Amino acid sequence: MDRRDFLKKSAVMSFAASLHPQSSRATDGPIPHRVLGRTGERVSMVGIGGYHLGAPSVEEQDAIRIIRTALDNGVNFLDNCWDYNNGVSEERMGKALRDGYRGKAFLMTKIDGRTKVAAAQQLNESLRRLQTDHIDLLQFHEVIRETDPERIFASGGGMEAVLEAKKQGKVRYIGFTGHKSPEIHNKMLETAFAHNFTFDAVQTPLNVMDAHYDSFEKKTLPILVEHNIGVLGMKPMGDKIILESKTATPVECLRYAMNLPTSVVITGCDSMQILQQALDTARSFKPLTKQEVASLLEKTSSAASKGEFEKYKTSHNFDGTYQNPQWLG
Repeated sequence: MDRRDFLKKSAVMSFAASLHPQSSRATDGPIPHRVLGRTGERVSMVGIGGYHLGAPSVEEQDAIRIIRTALDNGVNFLDNCWDYNNGVSEERMGKALRDGYRGKAFLMTKIDGRTKVAAAQQLNESLRRLQTDHIDLLQFHEVIRETDPERIFASGGGMEAVLEAKKQGKVRYIGFTGHKSPEIHNKMLETAFAHNFTFDAVQTPLNVMDAHYDSFEKKTLPILVEHNIGVLGMKPMGDKIILESKTATPVECLRYAMNLPTSVVITGCDSMQILQQALDTARSFKPLTKQEVASLLEKTSSAASKGEFEKYKTSHNFDGTYQNPQWLG
């Protein structure tokens, strides 16, 4: 074969390959992005949870690698909290966001402070740990008590500090999170509306078990959609507890949450393998059929009936501020 024939054959082969490029495979394509409610921001449909990144079982360099690999692969939503692992989660994320990585991230963290003083102090600590001058989305963490909404919106409450921080450019958007009860979520939304305020985003458990028991999906999600508030789905696997029921696989859990009108589904990733699972599921996601949803709900119905696999609703196991009420201020 002479050089001209070789070049022609190579060109044909290259064209044929371009029709089915390797990057078109589900596991290599882009991470889909969705709009974060009324903010208009585009965020990855899967987000990286911050808690596991600071766990003692995860080495700091592994946590940094997970965060940077996620950002390099198109995930831009990062979750964290002032109280996660005594600040270690934020410190590790701050190190990961060096060297230009901050510009790739839509950074969210949370504070526990219900008073103006406590909220301002915790926000400033988070900014220092995360090594940034602003938080893209700041959320009031663990709104799990009937009294939380009134405390946050009261004179001298946490909302005053957060609104001042927003004016100063330290915060771009404001939200809240909780895992205890949809009624408390709804009270927080109603309290905000009464103060002529609409949250930009709200974080809530959304999973195959929640659909059956004291359901955020049924009671709170419609309100968020109605008011175009960004929906942050969390605990798609109930912090792995749902998997112990043997009724749904990790991928099924992720797909179910992604199938809801969520802007992002936040999942904990404590290893590169778990991160890859999340990336692959997002890349290959297709809306579930009605039959697929019905099948998942049927499989999980009995196990979910009493909240046995949603301990964050039925116990204080996940209530950091219950164990540490001083964090509230």
